Formats: sequence, C-alpha cells, structure tokens
Amino acid sequence: MSTGEAGRLDELASGAGTWVGLSDAADERHTAAVVADRFDRLTWRDTYEQSAGLRDLADELGRHHEHARDLLADVFHAAHARPAPRLREPAEMDPARLVNHRVVDALRESPGFAELRRETAGDPYVAAMAVLAQAAALRRMLECLRDAQAPAEQARAARQAAAEAAAVVGETLQGAADAADADGAVPPRAADAVRRAVTAAEAADAAGAQAAQATAQALGAAGTGVRATARTAAAQAAETVREEAALMRAWGVAPGELERMPFGERARLAERLRTGRLAEWAELLGRFRQMASGERARRVENATGELVGVTLGDDLSRVVPSELANLGLPEMRAVFAARYAAGELMLYDSQGEQATGRGAVVACVDTSHSMLVEGPGGVTREAWAKACALTLLDQARRTKREFVGILFSSADKLRVFRFPADGSAGLARTLDFAETFLGGGTSYQTPLTAAGDLLAEEFDDTARARGDIVLLTDDECDVTEAWMRGWNEAKRTLGFRVFGVAVGAPRAAEAGSVLDALCDNLRSIEDLTDVHAAADLFRVI
Repeated sequence: MSTGEAGRLDELASGAGTWVGLSDAADERHTAAVVADRFDRLTWRDTYEQSAGLRDLADELGRHHEHARDLLADVFHAAHARPAPRLREPAEMDPARLVNHRVVDALRESPGFAELRRETAGDPYVAAMAVLAQAAALRRMLECLRDAQAPAEQARAARQAAAEAAAVVGETLQGAADAADADGAVPPRAADAVRRAVTAAEAADAAGAQAAQATAQALGAAGTGVRATARTAAAQAAETVREEAALMRAWGVAPGELERMPFGERARLAERLRTGRLAEWAELLGRFRQMASGERARRVENATGELVGVTLGDDLSRVVPSELANLGLPEMRAVFAARYAAGELMLYDSQGEQATGRGAVVACVDTSHSMLVEGPGGVTREAWAKACALTLLDQARRTKREFVGILFSSADKLRVFRFPADGSAGLARTLDFAETFLGGGTSYQTPLTAAGDLLAEEFDDTARARGDIVLLTDDECDVTEAWMRGWNEAKRTLGFRVFGVAVGAPRAAEAGSVLDALCDNLRSIEDLTDVHAAADLFRVI
C-alpha cells in the first residue's frame, strides 16, 4: 500500500476550503414553507391540539406522506396569516419539504385564494375549517406529487451525507494542521486523509445535486395536475366557510359571539347545526328573519301617531280642537254628548298599526306526531311553526319583552322554555327548544293554561299586563265550558291577546271552530314555504 504523498498545509486548506464550515448546512434549511412568527406557530399548535379533525387528517395523510403535519401547518398559516402570507424560496427549504412547498404555492396562486383569505385571515377556527375543507384536494395533490417524494427524500439524505462529509474534511484538515511542521509541510498520511475527505465530500455533493435535479423534474412534471386541483380547492373551501357563516347567522349567532367562543364549543355548535333537523330549518329560519326585519321597517315607516286626516269615532284622546270648543258652550254640551255616544266625534286619524303588547310573548307550539307531516315544498309543519316561534323570540328581545316557548302535545306532555328579556338564556337553550319534540296527541287546555298562568305571574310580579300568546297548531280539539269561562275571564283581567296559526290545517281555522273561539286573530297556513303569511304578527307583536 502506498504511503501517500506529503503536502503543504496551504494547498490542502485551499482544496478543502469549499467544505469547511458546511457541516451544519442541513440544519439551515427550513421545514415550513410559509413564514410564521412565534405567535402564529403557537396559534397553530393550540388549534391542532383542539381539533380532532386536523389530527385525523394528519394521521391519514401521514400514511403516505411523511411530512403531512408540516403540510397542514403551512396550509393553515397561508389561510390564517395577517397580513398576507410570505412563501419561502425553494432554495431555502429542506429538500424533503419541497412537496409541501409546491402544494402551498399552487394553493396560494389559485384564483380563489384571495376570496378564501377574506373569510379566514385572523380567525383560527375558520382557517382550520378551510384546511379540512381542502382535505380531498390535498390528497389529490399529494397523489400527483408521489413521484417527487422519493427523490426529495433522497436529496435530503444526500444533503445530510454531504454535510457529514464536510465535517470530516474539517476534522482531517485540523489534523493536518496539527501535524504540519514549521514550514507548513504535512506528513503523507495526514495529507491523504484530507484528500480522501475532500473526494468523499465532492461525491456526496454530486449525489445531492443529482437527487435535487430529479426532485425538480418530478415537481415540474406534476405541476399541471397540482395547479388544476388547487384552482378549485380554495374556491370550494371559501364556499364551505361562507355556508357555515350563513348557518350561524340564520340561527342568530353573531360574529362577535363566535370569536369569543372556545374552539371546541364552536366546533360542536357547528356540527349540531349542520346535522339533523336544524340544518334543514336554517334556510326557512333565515327567510322568516328577513321577512320580520322588513315588517319592522314597515312598522317604523308607518309609525303610530303619524297624522293623515280626520275621521269619526269616540276616542277622546284624539278629538280635534273644534269639537273640544263645543264643551265651552253650555248649549252645545248635549250635542257633544250625543255625538260621543254615537261615535261621531271628529278625531285626528293616524296611520300605522298599534303594537299594544307590553307583557311577555308566549309561543305555544304543537309538537304532536301530525306536525311532522311535510308540505308540498318538503317543509314540515313543525319546522314552519318553530321557525315562526324563533323569529318571535327575536322580536321579543328587540322590544325588551320576555319570551316563553311552550311545546305541547297530549294533555300530559308539556315543556316550557323561558327566555328573559335581557337575552341571558343563551344559544344552547334556543337550540334545545328547537330540537325538542314530544309526540303524541293534541291538547289546547294544557299549554294555554300554562301560558295564562305565566302572564298572571308576570302581572303579579311586575304589574305588566297586555301580553301576547301565539298558538301554532295543526289540529282541532275540544275544551270544556268551565275551562273556556276561566280562559275568557283571564283574558279580560290581564288584557292579553291570542293569535292563532293553523299550520297546514285549514279546517281548524274555519269560523266556529274551537281555535276560532280561542283566538282574537286567526290565520291558516297552507303553503309551508310561505313565510309572509305570518307577516302581520311581526307588525303588531
């Protein structure tokens, strides 16, 4: 075996200089494609820990892509960052994460990305929802990039090997320096060690360059498919986010309330609203609220007290001055009295309907089995009645009145939900009221007795009378004469009004029916897609 050649330290150092100091190069590359500060990273970590959906998606994608969690973090930061996210250059990235970089770059460049960020920026929950909404697109993009994953991992390994070889160069050069004499001559063995280390480093670097080239080619080949998938992913995610926001608005959940809500509670609320009967009612409830808003505007437009002319009547509070002048003449007082008795005094006429209610608003909602019947539009009687009742709840809160929802069916089945005027009952109770269904037959006496007792209790506690009861039912049932006498006496004493709504049961609203006898104001709802049939309720309650 050759003993090698001696060398000079300066020559060896010149040849090894390229590699000295590069041993930590592998650690200098970034694993995150999107630049995120410490606060952003903490937000992602907290969101990830609270979201089972994100963790499940990371596990699923991780079976085929080693760096799936980093990918989800990048997609989250791209959606959540405020201001707009900054993407690192590919040369700054750990080669194994170049697949992630290509995915996020494609999403960021898609036409719908700016639209998505209008919904997600600064809101961790919505940003996480956007990530989950793009799950299918992420799967497809990773499938397109499958051929790039292996060379990317090889490029990472080659880069690590090159860094390790560079470390050996540094170590052998230091050994040569220690062995050199005063003139800089290096013994053959030490000089050969440096040369071998440099050769190994060059080979490792060449292997890394080859793997990097293969990765770039594979990423380029997959570019068309990745961009095509990304073009629809962001737009679909934005639509998903908007749909949930609309669902929340339909149920009266304000954006500020959502922002204060813990992540887990917000996720459970969204799931509750997206599934079951509540999801089916959201669109109907939204139309009810829109209609009621229009009726409130109309009531303000035609406000009570707006003078529009003169009419005849016996309301002394609106008598015109010329009529009052007659009282000053003794010979005209008898004429005034006669005209008053006949209701022929001249009065100021005012436009608008007077909302006389001051006490609680009580909605008695029939939840017997027949209320599950669907109308031609696919809307059930229960859905229409409860959407109407929930909009009355909104109305009561706006006018600072207590709302009571009474769900009834058979005589022994009753649930009472009280909502104070200050709105302290909360959304959970509102949803419980909406979801509760008793089943069974129909009894009017039980819920109306409960409603009357509640108004009597309110009168005793606050001296507040003139409440409003709205009875929503699809059935006709008898009441006893004794109960009817007590009911009429309670109405006279407390001054409350009773509005009846026959939902999908026109015969119940016919003249002479029990429902007609119970109510001061009765209407029949045959088209369950029509919310305007109840419009007058929101003008006078």
